[in-house]
Amino acid sequence: MTTAIDTVAALKDKFAAEVLSENEFRDEQTILIALSALPAILAYCKNELAFDYLVDISSVDNMGEEPRFEMVYELYSLQTHVHLRIKARVSEDNLEVPSVVSLWPTADWHEREVYDMMGIRFKNHPDLRRILICDFFPYFALRKDFPLAGKPSDMPEVAFTKPAPLAGGPFVSGDPKDRVTGEPRARGES
Repeated sequence: MTTAIDTVAALKDKFAAEVLSENEFRDEQTILIALSALPAILAYCKNELAFDYLVDISSVDNMGEEPRFEMVYELYSLQTHVHLRIKARVSEDNLEVPSVVSLWPTADWHEREVYDMMGIRFKNHPDLRRILICDFFPYFALRKDFPLAGKPSDMPEVAFTKPAPLAGGPFVSGDPKDRVTGEPRARGES
């Protein structure tokens, strides 16, 4: 029977120089790999280790560290019932990561969401465009340097043309008619 620990050992044997670290937390295995090895390692995981299900692709903004960003790939094998997390760090100087749409077609929307929210581009993606925010929005809303209050823009106030369905409910933290005071704030922000 193959386990996540066996999988990590196989990856370390095959890609010794590219596996930078490994971590086990609550019986979940995570490996940190060199970004340059990402396509080869993910292809090996899919084709040789039977990771046929791409659960998720996400990113983390480690503002203040270099490399600032981190890509996170959640893989699962429906054959062996093994879960594996693969991470790769991405420098702010070169926000481009190889696309894995050719391996798992479902990566299409995951990569578009990471691009939309963090600004990380995916090389050879078949249709890299925003998926949640309008195309002309000039910022990336999940970066840690994006203020909770938002930034000024020329966007029409389409979200505030009608009363919100939960206006006055338990989750409203200010005047629901005022965009600035109506949204939740981080402690200490005015």
